[in-house]
Amino acid sequence: MRNGGTVRAAWTIRRASRMTWQRLAAASLALSVMALAGCTPGSYLLVGADPADPAVPVAPVGYRSTVAPYTHLRPAAPKGWQEQNQQVAPAPKRAQ
Repeated sequence: MRNGGTVRAAWTIRRASRMTWQRLAAASLALSVMALAGCTPGSYLLVGADPADPAVPVAPVGYRSTVAPYTHLRPAAPKGWQEQNQQVAPAPKRAQ
């Protein structure tokens, strides 16, 4: 009976090992299929005119300078810090 139990245990281990490899192979196949599916180009429906068609009318191109509103400002002489603080300080509260 001892030999039969050992053979049965060995067969169970081999069967479990085979099932593990089959599951691993199936999981890796599914993972590779999903990874490759992410690399395929999607099919998009074009709404309106085809952008690759050179005969399609488009809006005219205009030019706007990015530095046009710039005006040169001369440096101002610095004021005293006490005067600057008085200009931005809140009004003092009245004593009641």
